[in-house]
Order: sequence, then structure tokens, then C-alpha cells
Amino acid sequence: MRRTTRKLLQLSLFLFLVCFASNALAADIVTKDFPLERNGVKLFLERYQEPGKEEIGQILLVHGLTFASHEFDLDFKDYSFARYLARNGYSVWLLDIAGYSRSGLVTDGFQPDSDYAAEDINAAVDLILAETKTPPDILGWSWGTVTGGRFAAKYPEKVRKLVLYAPIVAGLVHVDVKDAFKTEAWKGADEDFQRNASNVIDNTITDPGVVDLFNKNTEKYDNHPVPNGGRRDLLVSPNNRLIPTAELKVPVLMIVGDKDPYVSVKLVREAAASVPGGAELRIFPGAGHALFMEIPNYVPFREAVLDFLKR
Repeated sequence: MRRTTRKLLQLSLFLFLVCFASNALAADIVTKDFPLERNGVKLFLERYQEPGKEEIGQILLVHGLTFASHEFDLDFKDYSFARYLARNGYSVWLLDIAGYSRSGLVTDGFQPDSDYAAEDINAAVDLILAETKTPPDILGWSWGTVTGGRFAAKYPEKVRKLVLYAPIVAGLVHVDVKDAFKTEAWKGADEDFQRNASNVIDNTITDPGVVDLFNKNTEKYDNHPVPNGGRRDLLVSPNNRLIPTAELKVPVLMIVGDKDPYVSVKLVREAAASVPGGAELRIFPGAGHALFMEIPNYVPFREAVLDFLKR
């Protein structure tokens, strides 16, 4: 009886330690919100850091058209890109543009267009510079390549390196956007995940847990009308170039999947060649718009980004 009791106590202690260790690992990234306001609108700006890790730089992640910066912290298994960068020595900053997610709402949904968003990025970078005295790297995804690219072209002294992931270098198609807001956008959250021949999300490319958490996060954070200023900017003729690549004066990395329905690999090649000195270009075969959340691609994607930033 005494031996059984001892074994039970040992088992209980073991389970406690495992649980404690798991919780400790899950909580090793520290986040901090930084009060920020521009043009009368409060902006959500958050920093991720791993305590005790030697800091090697700052990086600001710039979200896309419909959903905000929580995209970069998909905390499922090891998919969180923000936490990956923090564990590799970066202070990682996440910004929500005015009218998006955890930032303040706007009355005119056309106001936060690409140029307006670039100035929101500028306000965030000014705060980062005041806090750290170090120009950050900028990574933009989708519409974030337009806003981040315009910011970097206008304020090159405030940027160390620029990553344009899924760059929207030209208009997608001319559409007359009449509504200032897109309503219930979160209901189509999983549209960027690749589908099979039956039009069902391909679970060999995207983990069902990723899709489930992404959908839940968009419903949680993006459950209000989304500004349409950026959408009006993108839905123009393909003859309209949207990222001023010829004006970029910082090192640039472009990343694109060759199955991205929104991005022309041909145009991205041309845009990369137009960057003074040329931009580095990584094309991921078989990858879609959300390649940084895809089973075959999320690890090589983040490794390519980290390699570029560290060089």
C-alpha cells in the first residue's frame, strides 16, 4: 500500500512538472502594448520579446487588406511567425492600421487607403525609434507590401531592410468600389487557403488546426466592418503599379508562391529588377497566398526571411 502511494505521488509530481514545463514554454514570449495615436485614432501596437534572449534587431510586421496583425501570431504548434522571430532574437512589433481589429474605428472607410496606412506605419516606426534608437526591418504581407513599400520609399532612413511577401506590385482588376466598408469580412477568412479539385481546403497543404484557429481569430478580432480604402487602391487596372520599387533605397527581399491567385510572378520579377541594385527574389513552387501558414512552406519561408535579415 505504501509503495503504491509513493508511486502515485511520484506520478503526480511528474505530471505537475510536465504541465509546469509546458506552461513555462508557452509563456516564454512576453508581449507589451504601446499607446499610440495618429490623426485622432488610437492605433494598436504590440511588441513580442523573449526574456533573456540577446536582441539582434527590431522588425515591424505589416498586415494585409482584410485581417489585421493577429495573422502573424497564429499560436498553434510552432506556426506563429511573430514568436519564431522573437525566439531568434528580434523584438517583433505588430501594428493594426486605423479602422482594423484592435485599433480605433474610423467614420470614413475610404480614408485608410494605402498612403494613409503608410503614415500609420511611420507613426509606429517613430515610436520604435524613440524606444530603441534602431531603425527596424519591415515585413509586409499582401496589401502590407503596398503600404510598407510606400513607407520605405518615402522614409528610407527609418528602415534597415524590407521584405515584401506576396507583393501586390500592380492593380488586380478594375472594379468600382462604392462601399466605404466591407461587412462581415471575417466570414470568408479561409479563402486564402489552397483548395483541392473538390473546392475543399487541402489538408495536405494546410493543417486543419491552422484553419480552425485562423477562422476563430478573425471572428474574434475582425468582427466589425473593415475599411475599403485599401481595397479601392488594389482593384484598379493592372497597368497601375502600386509599389514604388524603383524608389526603394534599402535592401529588399521579395517572396511569392507560384500558385498565389493575387500575384503575377512575371510582374514580381519585373518589380524585383526595378529596385536599384536589384532585389532578392524567392519563388516558392506550389505555394499560395498564405504560404507562411502552409505545411510544406512555413519553415523554409521563415528561414529565408531570417537569413536575409541576418546578412
